[in-house]
Amino acid sequence: MATILTVDDSSSIRQMIKVVLEPAGHTVVEASDGAQGLARARAGKLDLVITDLNMPVMNGLDLIRALRKLPTAVGMPILFLTTESNDALKQEAKSAGATGWITKPFKPEQLLGVVAKLVRS
Repeated sequence: MATILTVDDSSSIRQMIKVVLEPAGHTVVEASDGAQGLARARAGKLDLVITDLNMPVMNGLDLIRALRKLPTAVGMPILFLTTESNDALKQEAKSAGATGWITKPFKPEQLLGVVAKLVRS
């Protein structure tokens, strides 16, 4: 199964993601902001990144731009999981290199379905 990095400043959201994905066989690695997420991405191979948009230190858009410069992140799917639903932000995220977008609150089956699709392709 996949190794998935979840980046969110909310420990409860990271925990919810972990509770949904680990029983499906995935390994979940956590980071509380974009800078920590970037460090985790540099430290090991990941199959998918799930990131929030608004975080301290480094936001999700800056994280995606930095990840897309890493040779190890070429082709790696990056999913936004955020409360934002603004179309202009979605377009900016897509331009930065985001693969998909889920709006919080999310349903576990929705997250599982999107993750299954992204780690398969």
